[in-house]
Amino acid sequence: MKVNIVGMGYIGLPTALSMAAGGINITGTDKNKALLDTLRAGRLTFKEKGMPELFKSAQDSGNLSLSDCCVEADIYIVAVPTPYHKISKKIDASYVAGAVNDIVKVAPKGAIIAVESTIPPGTMERDVLPIIKEKGLVRGVDIHLAHVPERIIPGNMVYELQHNARTIGVDDEAVGEKLISVYRSFNKGTMTITDIKTAEMTKVVENTYRDVNIAFANELARICARDGMDVREVIKIANMHPRVNILSPGPGVGGHCISVDPWFLIGEYPEMTPLISSARKVNDAMPSFVLERVSALMKENGITDLSQVGFYGLTYKENVDDTRESPTLQLIEHLENNLVFNIRSYDPMVTHKVTDGQVMDFDEFLSSSRLVVIMVAHDHIKENEKRLEDKLVYDTRSCLKNIKTYQL
Repeated sequence: MKVNIVGMGYIGLPTALSMAAGGINITGTDKNKALLDTLRAGRLTFKEKGMPELFKSAQDSGNLSLSDCCVEADIYIVAVPTPYHKISKKIDASYVAGAVNDIVKVAPKGAIIAVESTIPPGTMERDVLPIIKEKGLVRGVDIHLAHVPERIIPGNMVYELQHNARTIGVDDEAVGEKLISVYRSFNKGTMTITDIKTAEMTKVVENTYRDVNIAFANELARICARDGMDVREVIKIANMHPRVNILSPGPGVGGHCISVDPWFLIGEYPEMTPLISSARKVNDAMPSFVLERVSALMKENGITDLSQVGFYGLTYKENVDDTRESPTLQLIEHLENNLVFNIRSYDPMVTHKVTDGQVMDFDEFLSSSRLVVIMVAHDHIKENEKRLEDKLVYDTRSCLKNIKTYQL
């Protein structure tokens, strides 16, 4: 059994390593030759708990090779980006379509193309199947399609790859069983076979549910802030009810799942998604809410210069180096649009410059910050809590427990 995984990013790479370590013959394909050179040199392209050990296991197995083009294989797994158009909110399926185009040129008869990239219902039928029919028939090969949506989160990828349930969307149960045998090389979770459109829908629904729940928490945070209540205490007590499970509020929603996937449903079904659309607007507005609160705290404490305010955390969540859709970067972009530049920021996980005003040294960051705004609850800031005792601290994540802070 030979598997070609197309896309060596946050999903494709750990999947390739897991399968190779599990005994499957894997070729990892990516058009980014610099990325491939980095991997060939034995270096990972992003930080993730458990990845170094998994990388070594895959290398030691002898089952992993890398290529900048697709190769002949029994199964192809597509793990490429799926952005959305900012105006229409519809998916940009060009990366998926491009990958499938490349695959069909080399795929043998009976091959399976499984798309892991998150897509709204109907994408496989609308954007992928026509390519198979046109290019596959020209070459006289019969290719099967499947949608196996990824279900992992940065910071816990390796564990979740091994234990999370998987959905196998197929039009032929025999194809589903064949895919299950491959995913079983590393995954111990429940595997459910369903049709392709249902698989597309379930993945988008999972993240949309969380977005709506977070929006409710964020709306509560704004209400509580106005009337002097502790929103986290309110949520903690409410969640003691056996049928209530409110998630935590925060300074915004980032990453390439919760902050993106709901737009796929809004783009495809605009007249049917007023609740989802409202939730997206609430969550997208949170960085601006944080800025309003910062402005009020500056005025309250006699701070007139924004350069004395430091924003801690540039990633979208704690203990990862992933800055995609980061609330802090959204906040900085909002300020820059209003002609305020060089907002001071620091993140121990981000070792390269991603924004103007970014400070690379924690001591330097602290020395010039009267007000520290904690946007991300990295373990690093918890471990350095005592160093903030003489600072004004606006803790949007409520992660510090032993010093006085302003809360979201």
